Amino acid sequence: MDRQQEMQVLLAVQSDLSLAAAARRLAVSAPTVSRAIGALERRLGVALLKRSTRGVSLTAAGERFAVDCRRILGEVHEAEAAASGLHLEARGLLTLATPLLFGQQLLMPIILDYLEAYPQVQIIGDFSDRRPNLHEEGLDVAVLVGDLPDSSLFARNVGSIHPIVCASPGYLAQHGQPLDPQALSSHHIIHSSADSRVPEWCFQQQGQSVSVTLRPRLSCTTHQAAIAACCRGAGLTRCMSYQVHRQLQSGQLQAVLGDYQTAAIPVHLVYREGRKAAAKVRSFVDFSVARLRAEPSLNPEL
Repeated sequence: MDRQQEMQVLLAVQSDLSLAAAARRLAVSAPTVSRAIGALERRLGVALLKRSTRGVSLTAAGERFAVDCRRILGEVHEAEAAASGLHLEARGLLTLATPLLFGQQLLMPIILDYLEAYPQVQIIGDFSDRRPNLHEEGLDVAVLVGDLPDSSLFARNVGSIHPIVCASPGYLAQHGQPLDPQALSSHHIIHSSADSRVPEWCFQQQGQSVSVTLRPRLSCTTHQAAIAACCRGAGLTRCMSYQVHRQLQSGQLQAVLGDYQTAAIPVHLVYREGRKAAAKVRSFVDFSVARLRAEPSLNPEL
């Protein structure tokens, strides 16, 4: 087994956390997988796997090496793709990352329409609230919210969002509206740790940035749960404007403290290769940018 195949074995084991499952994925025998891992460990001089009665997992060295394996194999794939004409025709596997609710609410309809328009492309999407590293993870495209880091990434702006505090009309009728950020201390607060692990909300007040530390009555790990509780009148929550656009338009939720809103946050679609990108990347970026720029929740002036 050559080195490229050994790398593929390690990534399969990382994905399945089982030698037997990795063997099934790769259509080889379990002993073949064990021999490949053993050959890697002997050549590198470090243990890549931790074995227990519950299965296997990667050591810290194994995780670091897996990141490099994914990057190297991605570069090999791109080189082969260029040679075989994938830069001329949209086909092959496209990997992308997007914040969870952004992907579910805004990007998924675009993905489905793109797949219908480009039947030779397959997509793997990572829907999670984390900031991905496209180079280390070998990702083709990502949605990044906030200021972009200085890097070699290519970016297309698709709009902007802002943090918004909201509550149901029923809650506000019973408890009244907070007139300034300090008034939040007397309200029921629903906090999502996906926004921040510390229950602290930031505002603009008299030209200054003001942070208000809160004591939540309810804390959730996802924005979906916090928004659902808010819709049922449990209290005030803070989330990004696009996440509750539909509820605000329907009157199910009502925004408060608008005079204290912080500055808009840009949203970009980013990718790695620019004009040299494969046709699948170029076509997906062009397709998605046009649709996202027409999305009212990202471009309120529309």
